[in-house]
Order: sequence, then structure tokens, then C-alpha cells
Amino acid sequence: MWRECRVSKSAQDSAIPAGRSVKRAFDIALSLIGLVFLSPLLVVLAIWIKLDSPGAVFYRGVRGGRFGTPFRIFKLRTMVANAEQLGGAETRADDPRITRVGARLRYYKLDELPQLINVVLGDMSLVGPRPEVMEEVALYTECERQILLARPGITDWASIKFRHEAELLRGSPDVHATYHSKIRPEKVRLAIEYVHHHSLLIDCKIILATLRAIFQHPTNPSSARSPEETEAI
Repeated sequence: MWRECRVSKSAQDSAIPAGRSVKRAFDIALSLIGLVFLSPLLVVLAIWIKLDSPGAVFYRGVRGGRFGTPFRIFKLRTMVANAEQLGGAETRADDPRITRVGARLRYYKLDELPQLINVVLGDMSLVGPRPEVMEEVALYTECERQILLARPGITDWASIKFRHEAELLRGSPDVHATYHSKIRPEKVRLAIEYVHHHSLLIDCKIILATLRAIFQHPTNPSSARSPEETEAI
């Protein structure tokens, strides 16, 4: 299925390069700067969430980290307090669990900002495959487990390509099945590609492409650029 499918020593070396300490320093520096400058905005968003619906400000769901180690992610809560009991991990744009404020936060990806805390703690990186719920991690094939060689990230090529994932799932009678058939295969492919081919320069490109995608905020999901299109710019 993929050009580099077997989990080999070369794949592990690619996922854990000699320059990992530089990447880690880069992550910590930018995350700390981001938290300092974004703290007033986070306070305002926290108040907005509390005024909009009952429940905690943060969502602390369990995700699979590097090597499959579970950790609790920091996200601004965008759903009703008991959302996990009412539905699965995949979310469509018209999901009734999403709050009024949550819809706005999701559209501009503001709910992801607290993950800078996870980066500082070492659970995540600024750039890397998006962390999955443990149920999804348990289903990884031997090939897909290569993804776990890298720290999960706040953004990656798949985050840009599927920025409007919820819109793509809108109206689906079986969100889980639609996600696994139409979105997951490409997400996994891009994640494995990143594990085998990444660098600090590529991380910078992904960060800039992510910011560009957020501020352009196209109304049509199909107008979001693919990684190949982004790299060509």
C-alpha cells in the first residue's frame, strides 16, 4: 500500500533523527512564546465557553502518544459536557453535541491552542501526526504503527488537507464508517510519509501552511490545498 511499509531499522532512524534535540528545543521555545502571547486570548475564550454552556473549560481526552503511550490532551471544550457518552470520536459539522461557541472555535482551530501545553510537557510536538484515541491506535496494522515512532503533533499535512473534515462528514448516517473509508486512508499515508521524510525545514513549511490555511478560512472545504499543492507554492 505504501512505498515504505515495513517497520525497519531505517524507518526508526528516520523517525528518531540525530537532530531530535534541535526539534525539541524548537518546539519548547515556540510553545512558550505562544503561550505567553496567547494567554489573554485563552482567558477570554475560557470565559466565553463558561458563559455558553455548563462544563469544564478544557477537554482532557486520552490520546495515543509516542510509542503508543497514552496521555491526556489539552483542548478547549467545544461540545456538551457528556459528549463522549453521546457519540464517537469522529465529528461531523452538524453534530448536535457541538456547542454554539464550540462551532466557532472549531472553525478557526482555536480549540487546539492549549495543546501548546502538551508540547511543553513533552507529550506532543508542534508538527507531527495527529494523535488518535486509544481505540484507533489499537487497530493500527504493523505498517501503521510506524506513526507511533514520532511524537504526535498539533498540525501536519493531513490537518491542512482535511481542515474541513467535519464538513466532509456532514450528513453522514454512519460517521465512523465514512471517516474510515474516505478520510483515514489518506491521513495514515500522509502520517507515514512524515515519519520517513521530515526535517526542521519541513516543520516550518507545515506551520506556515497551517497558519495560511486558517487565516484564508475558505468557506468551501474543497478549496483547501493538498500537501502537494502547498509545497508547490
